[in-house]
Amino acid sequence: MYLIGYDIGSSSIKAALIETESQNVVAVVQHPSTEMDIASPRPGWAEQQPEVWWENVCLATKKLIHESGVDGKEVSAIGLSYQMHGLVLIDRQQRVLRPSIIWCDSRAVEYGNRAFEEIGNKKCLEHLLNSPGNFTASKLKWVLDNEPDIYQKAFKFLLPGDFIAMKLTGEVNTTVSGLSEGMLWDFKDHGVAGFLLDYYDIDEQLVPDIIPTFSQQGNLQSSAAELLGLQAGIPLTYRAGDQPNNALSLGVVHPGQIAATGGTSGVVYGIVDHTLYDPQSRVNGFAHVNHSEQDPRIGMLLCINGAGIQYSWLKQQVGGDGATYKEMDQMISTIPVGSDGLRIIPFGNGAERVLDNKDLGSHIMNLHFNRHSKAHIYRAALEGIAFSFIYGMEILTGLGMEAKLIRVGNDNLFRSPVFATTITALLQCEIEVVRTTGAVGAARAAGIGAAFYQDLDYAVKGMETLHTYQPPEDDGVCKATYDLWKADLNKLIA
Repeated sequence: MYLIGYDIGSSSIKAALIETESQNVVAVVQHPSTEMDIASPRPGWAEQQPEVWWENVCLATKKLIHESGVDGKEVSAIGLSYQMHGLVLIDRQQRVLRPSIIWCDSRAVEYGNRAFEEIGNKKCLEHLLNSPGNFTASKLKWVLDNEPDIYQKAFKFLLPGDFIAMKLTGEVNTTVSGLSEGMLWDFKDHGVAGFLLDYYDIDEQLVPDIIPTFSQQGNLQSSAAELLGLQAGIPLTYRAGDQPNNALSLGVVHPGQIAATGGTSGVVYGIVDHTLYDPQSRVNGFAHVNHSEQDPRIGMLLCINGAGIQYSWLKQQVGGDGATYKEMDQMISTIPVGSDGLRIIPFGNGAERVLDNKDLGSHIMNLHFNRHSKAHIYRAALEGIAFSFIYGMEILTGLGMEAKLIRVGNDNLFRSPVFATTITALLQCEIEVVRTTGAVGAARAAGIGAAFYQDLDYAVKGMETLHTYQPPEDDGVCKATYDLWKADLNKLIA
């Protein structure tokens, strides 16, 4: 028997198969091979068509079955990870009413800021662990105010993963973890955040039914099974946002453990065993995959929207046709720490919570045409992204989180030695690179919901550590470069 896991990203869909008993990874695929389009009808907006996600799920599944040689009838459970904070609206016939307003869309910032002030900072932080901010609830309020005809047609709002779950099973539901990422879960009263819905004048009937993260969440309907090449009736047994799921994929499920990823966005995600919040809401607390009222597990999430997307942009726009990340890394290795004074601020992908929801854009500082080359730009870009991680980690350590070991996957910016060693040098902690992906983690988690695995520790016991970055002895250059970068950033913020 096999378990299948999906990771529904804004760039692509990843799918993975693992053999249930051995937990061996059989195959992992990605579709499409190029990044999915993100529409930006206005500055700061970011939208995608949910039906495109579903089409690519179907194509990725067929590709996975073909490449693995596994009979689709042998798949016994499905797990699902998805891009967080998005908004999908459906009518009673389960038709999408408008493009999804996705995670990096900034249009609802002012709605969240105003709610934070008018409801009261203390109440929001104690109940939501965050400001309402630019999250799903605020995006729904934007639709109510700006597209009332669409709002009136809405039957339910969904997170991106809820939408894919609906396409798989025909069931319309969500999870506590999902509601918490949308600022719709009340951690103090342990229920839907009715006070925020009332403030926004949003009908609570729009909230889907709530089911456990690990549970029988519905069975694969015949129409979906035909499109996927799988057997009808397979249960969907796990669903979580990409960052809680990435942490699970890396074995980060207990208090004190920290995960990081450097994809389109950059994330640091640490687990605590009590409700915790940042008074300025620059980092955010969400219900982790194993959270419960009796045994709290809160994932403290630091997110940098403009991370890997900046490096990808440079590859396309500066590197040109045929440029590869491997070649970029080779060029970077010829440039000293500090990039000969060139510094790049990477925030260029919407409002940044770590910067109090400011949308600074990206900035190149101290560029000299007769001194700096393409290689300098690449190195300064990677250093800038690494420095943004350190900037955020300073906030987390100020809240009491200590970084001794960070686990990361092997399919993102941490594959670059320059990127990883810059972070470990400044934090003076180990970085452990693990062979896994979000799709593999979702497949393993499906085994828990389907009762094949006894608990989370058992489900992730087969992880393979590929490499450990040890903190180098810093001669002060890296720290000095970071201090200059931070000074540049503070000037921009001011």
